[in-house]
Amino acid sequence: MAGLPADLLFEGARLATMAGPGLGVVEDGVLAVRDGRIVYAGTRDTAPAFEAAHRVPCDGLWITPGLVDCHTHLVFAGDRSEEFARRLAGESYAEIARGGGGIASTVRATRAADEATLLALGLKRLDALLAEGVTTIEVKSGYGLDEETERRQLRVARALGAHRAVAVRTTYLGAHAVPPGGDRAAYLDLVCDRMIPALAAEGLADAVDVFQEGIAFSAQECTRVFSAARAAGLPVKSHAEQLSDSGGAALAARFGALSADHLEYCSAEGAAAMAQAGTVAVLLPGAFLMLNEARKPPIASFRAAGVRLAVATDLNPGSSPIASLRVSATLACVLFGMTVEEAWRGMTINAAHALGLQDRVGSLEPGKRADLAIWSVDHLAQVVAQIGPSPLQARCHGGVLA
Repeated sequence: MAGLPADLLFEGARLATMAGPGLGVVEDGVLAVRDGRIVYAGTRDTAPAFEAAHRVPCDGLWITPGLVDCHTHLVFAGDRSEEFARRLAGESYAEIARGGGGIASTVRATRAADEATLLALGLKRLDALLAEGVTTIEVKSGYGLDEETERRQLRVARALGAHRAVAVRTTYLGAHAVPPGGDRAAYLDLVCDRMIPALAAEGLADAVDVFQEGIAFSAQECTRVFSAARAAGLPVKSHAEQLSDSGGAALAARFGALSADHLEYCSAEGAAAMAQAGTVAVLLPGAFLMLNEARKPPIASFRAAGVRLAVATDLNPGSSPIASLRVSATLACVLFGMTVEEAWRGMTINAAHALGLQDRVGSLEPGKRADLAIWSVDHLAQVVAQIGPSPLQARCHGGVLA
């Protein structure tokens, strides 16, 4: 009798399925792919017979889900390296922002860049992430702060997925900052009454994000943005408790946010609210490192409350110019005390939860898209522990090897 049809059959691999608790390790594993989906991921002994168009002998290579970078700002123009020197000289991130630097600086450069320029810059940054096994990425707007440039950023983010083998989720971050020289109330009217409904109708945004902070938007203002997103049928996310405890995590949880991100100043009450709502805590150690912060996210509180932990690059031109999810995971372990297991789940299944994609990607389970990362390492800890050349052997997106 002929075996079950498969387009790809990986044999003799060590699998880290991320299914259930832990890493879901399977020794001497088999993974079968048909029509871009996983149809089997388990031991060789229990695998059915497959008639495969292409067999891939793995000889002990590790296969994990493709990595998910669930927080980036990679579509931008301009350079803010001089701010690094200014911070080293003693200026704070908030002081630089209040003086016209920070986000406002990138807004000026991004507004001046055309779509082709933004796409070329974005592809270069994206390629660095793909070379380390990323197969799904989130890209935020927020460096336009006007109708034309915000749409341009989101169009470019969508175009990244047409030029590379990667799934792209777009997030509208109009409430990133008040436009330079803009009227605060009028800008919020634009974001809530015009942009969010329009972007939802146009299919340009998959989610809406806010920056709740003293240098950005208040709880009352973020509530209005979240309400507008809910009315438009879009899920929400939040930059919360990065520089102070403003109740951002609890507010995000009240609106059932997919994630609250940064969270250095998150309270125990905020962590409990996130756990109850199923809101993922996305840790961004690149920003913590580059801003030379001292207050760490309350990992113990998140663990005690049962909050899912994810880790992302926060790739952006100022506070986290890091185009490496592996390095971000390393920093999360060294600086925040995450375990290797937490880092791996934070780059895969928990990051998928942070994008609302847990039913599609993030683990090696039948029915999910065949997004895979194949590693030439003896132990999975090496992927996180070693900073340097990527040990990625191959990447598979939607059942196509690259």
